[in-house]
Amino acid sequence: MGQFSVLFVCMGNICRSPTAHGVFRQRVARAGLADQVRIDSAGTHSAHRGEPPDARAQAHARQRGYAMADLRSRQITDRDFYSFDLVLAMDDDNLSELQRRCPPEQQYRLRRMTEFCLRTSSPVVPDPYYGNAQGFEHVLDLLEDACDGLLAHVQRQLNPAP
Repeated sequence: MGQFSVLFVCMGNICRSPTAHGVFRQRVARAGLADQVRIDSAGTHSAHRGEPPDARAQAHARQRGYAMADLRSRQITDRDFYSFDLVLAMDDDNLSELQRRCPPEQQYRLRRMTEFCLRTSSPVVPDPYYGNAQGFEHVLDLLEDACDGLLAHVQRQLNPAP
């Protein structure tokens, strides 16, 4: 039985990456893969270390059935570049920061979250922090789509075709 690990990354780890964490955790559990897929989230900055996800992000996620109150913000570590199969950035700024910090031989693990979108075309998951409710809903729409594509990708990694 294979194992796969995914780390979601945004700037502060209080809006986008914990939302992705919560959405993907539910997708993985529903697929019966919770024991095979390790999921975490982190931020490129440490300003919110130890804090729960933004209350607005939690409220919008909860309306769609996603739980994330148990998550706590943390900053990405050097070890993360070795211990996760995929490190998924929410936007170009965070991807650039990850590329700057990641050892050259581990760069292949870095991807943009929106690369996994199946139905929508967006280069990034925009930061909703300074916006309104519509921004948090848009983030959820993008992340639900991307998590569907990511789940299909992970399933292929766990069960490669002969």
